[in-house]
Order: sequence, then C-alpha cells, then structure tokens
Amino acid sequence: MIRTRVTQIAPVPDLDGFVRPGQGAGLIDVFRRRYLLSLLVRKEVQVRYRGSVLGWMWSYVKPITQFLVFFIALGVFLQLNGSIPNYPVYLFSGLVVINLFSEAFSNGTKSLVDNAPLIKKIYLPRELFPVSSTLVAFINFLPQALVLAVVCVFTGWTPNVLQVLGIVLGVLIIVLLAMGLSLFFGSINVSFRDAQNFVELILLVATWASPVLYQWSMVDKILPDWAMVIYQLNPVTAAVELLHAGFWYPTTSGQVVMPPNLWFFGLCALVTSSVLLVIGQLVFRRLERRFAQDL
Repeated sequence: MIRTRVTQIAPVPDLDGFVRPGQGAGLIDVFRRRYLLSLLVRKEVQVRYRGSVLGWMWSYVKPITQFLVFFIALGVFLQLNGSIPNYPVYLFSGLVVINLFSEAFSNGTKSLVDNAPLIKKIYLPRELFPVSSTLVAFINFLPQALVLAVVCVFTGWTPNVLQVLGIVLGVLIIVLLAMGLSLFFGSINVSFRDAQNFVELILLVATWASPVLYQWSMVDKILPDWAMVIYQLNPVTAAVELLHAGFWYPTTSGQVVMPPNLWFFGLCALVTSSVLLVIGQLVFRRLERRFAQDL
C-alpha cells in the first residue's frame, strides 16, 4: 500500500495596512503622524533656548536689534525715514517676512544632518525634520507679528478684509516656499555639505532682491518693464509686498501707491511656491534612500 502525505498549505497572512520598510508616502505620512510631528516641534522649541537666561525673549530681542541697525543705517543715515511714510512700520513688516523665510530655510536645510543619530537608528518619515523646522520658524514668527500688529494699531491701523487675506497669503507663500527649498537643499546637504553655504548666499541675495529695506518704486525707476516683471515674480517680493499692503499701507492714509497687479503676482507666487514644494518632495524621495548611509 502506497501512503501519500498531505501537506497543508499555511494561509497567506493579511498584509493590508503594511508597507515595505523604508517606503512611505512623503508629506502625506507627515500629516498621518501629526503626533510625532508635534513632539519634534515641541522638542526643537524647548531645546532652542535651554540654558538661556532670556529664553523666549530672544524671539523679540533679535528682530528688534536687526530693526534698529537697519533703521539707523537706512532710515537715518540714508534718510529713507523722510522719503517713505511711516518707514519704521514699512521696515519691520518686511523684516518679519524675511526672518521667517531665513530661519525656516536655513534650519530646514540642516535638519537632516542635525538629526543624523535618529535617522540612522529607526525609520520614520524623514520629511518630518524639514517640516518641523518650518513650523518652529513660524512659531517664532508669531511674537514678531504680534509686536508689529500692536505698533500698527497705535499708528492708525485699520485694515479691511482683503488686506488681512493678503497677510495670510503672504505668510502661506513663505511657508510653502521655505518648506519646498528645505526639502530640496536638505536632501542634497546630506551628501554635499556645500549646500549649507549655498543657502546662506541665497538668503543674502533674497534680503536685497526684495523690497524689504527700500520701496518697489525705486526699482521701477531703474529696471525696464520686462525686468520689473521678473522682479515681481519673485515669491519673496510678492510676500513682502502683501504684508506691506496688510500692515503698512493702512497706516499711511493712502499717501502711497502699492505695486500694480499685486494680487496677480501674489497668486503667481503661491503657484511657484507650490511647484517648488512638489519638486523638493520628488528630489527628497529620490535621494532619501542614501540618507542613513551618507550620514
């Protein structure tokens, strides 16, 4: 008699909900892991001023010192205080924008290198680090915006709904732009640390290539029409002018003329920032497979 052995086949386990290790959905995973993102933001906020006597006061001291230096150099020595109405509000409303962009872009670029021990130990969405740096920069921006709003109230600030929406649009442009550039340069910075130096050059140019310290009309008198369009298509320029329109313009009693087609260039800046965010995410996903090895 021939005996046959019946082999039972084990049932295939249900793998729904599981993903291959090391693969994720990019920024969507950041949204899914909001609790982890909040922990990173809280950690960065607490560590930043740990052991400092002034603590959170540095969020006020640094921008105020920067404002005083530029106001004395440009407003007093170069007499822009007399040619631009309410120049202190004009200057500070531009500085808070460029400070938000600089902090988010610079810290986001270095965030992966700064968190190298964590990246090499466990897998988690690496986009968490640039995004958390951007959110921390936004949190530090809020006290500066509060100081600006209080000063504007004492100088006759009566904005309408459209101007308030312009402020929100300007901040959104800067946040998306900084996040996209942080993903792009942060992923490159893992293998080539020259990216940090390149970012510093970009921030230096961005401060002077947008109407933070001077008025747009000064540029309009020199540049030809086609070059002026390129100047206005700069997302930082559009964001700065939107905050000028929201904070500074209502305090001038209509004595000045805002740039033409400001909302059009603001929407163009929003599209540009969104496209750069997508490009930054694609480059980040392409290079992140080497992060643990290169770090």
